[in-house]
Amino acid sequence: MGSASMPSNPWVETPLIESSALSKAAGCRIFLKLENLQPSGSFKSRGIGALLQHSLLNHRNPDVVHFYCSSGGNAGLACVTAARTLNRPATIVVPFTTKPLMIAKLRNAGAYEVVQVGENWKEADTYLQERLLDNDPGGIYVPPFDHPEIWEGHSTLVSEVGRQLADQDENGGPDAMVCSVGGGGLLCGVLLGLERQYYWDKGCKVLALETEGAESLHKSLLQGELVTLPGITTIATSLGATRVAQRAFDLAQEHGIKSAVLSDAEAAMGCWRFADDERIIVEPACGINLAVCYDGRLKKLLPELTPQSKVVIVVCGGSNVTLQTLMAYRDEYGWIEKSTTNDTEIPSTLSAPNGVAPDA
Repeated sequence: MGSASMPSNPWVETPLIESSALSKAAGCRIFLKLENLQPSGSFKSRGIGALLQHSLLNHRNPDVVHFYCSSGGNAGLACVTAARTLNRPATIVVPFTTKPLMIAKLRNAGAYEVVQVGENWKEADTYLQERLLDNDPGGIYVPPFDHPEIWEGHSTLVSEVGRQLADQDENGGPDAMVCSVGGGGLLCGVLLGLERQYYWDKGCKVLALETEGAESLHKSLLQGELVTLPGITTIATSLGATRVAQRAFDLAQEHGIKSAVLSDAEAAMGCWRFADDERIIVEPACGINLAVCYDGRLKKLLPELTPQSKVVIVVCGGSNVTLQTLMAYRDEYGWIEKSTTNDTEIPSTLSAPNGVAPDA
């Protein structure tokens, strides 16, 4: 396969929709960038897809390329999905702790092989690099977030947002963008994209969110240097990077972004309320972005917002969620609804668990 026969981008332009329910809850205009509709189910299709495409375009013999990734989560799914679109094989190596659901999704997506080895990601990644990659002259390693081409891919999200807002006669770009942070690949893309669209000059704010137990960026910004967490203790496992990318930290410092940390209960609440309000299922790593829309959280974090402010929430998606998972979250964390809004014009207020919400 040469570059002349290469298919189009292994990611798609996703819708940008204004949510009446979340706008009512947040007190400003909430626009949802639906990255959950990417081919792999998450925003990772952009960055991983861009890296794979770049690798093939610059390889001396792209017909021999075989991609290798040690992510059993959304990056692995994005790698398999993009590789299949680009007509190349992808092998995924994951630890034994990877859930059977994700193994099944990787295989169903078209993985050349899914190898389970090791008790953690480090052991699986070491096996990939020493036993597989070193023995394949056409092998290319695919990191989950820390690569310039991945950031370039994610930056396409911002240019789409600008164009889509203009198409809706919403000129001037967003007033704020909200995204969650794991390793920082998405944040890098958003910040670089905002630079290129000159939205920083127009006063656009960025709110970067993490859950307690995965707040590597937040702690790094507080201490003024990169901090490595001793471990990950959150249900939002897709945010589970113990150390954020250096580039993400540098850009966050340069632009003075707002960093905030929410609890697992808040992230879970964001998932089930979003499902009730918009009929879309996402995992906690995405639910945290939606949780800020409820109960005054967004206004507390960005008090300068007005009812006419345009806030873009990156609905980053994620495949590690089922209806059963959401039901379990509501059983475990339903108590958080005791502090929920009583605004009965918001559907998820009326469907709150444990009978906390007022009668319809």
